[in-house]
Amino acid sequence: MAHIDFPANAEDERIIRRALREGERPSDVIRRSLRLLQRETWRERLSAGTRPAAEDLSGER
Repeated sequence: MAHIDFPANAEDERIIRRALREGERPSDVIRRSLRLLQRETWRERLSAGTRPAAEDLSGER
């Protein structure tokens, strides 16, 4: 698994704190956010008439 260094600024930290669910760590919030971004990108491609690749749905690369 890759390790990604993410130097959060004050605004990033505020957003992460507000999005935390009980029992979550900041990395869980970022991971959840990435999944939302993935779905948003998939929907944009679909509405643009581009057929999303199968890996866009599965999360695999």
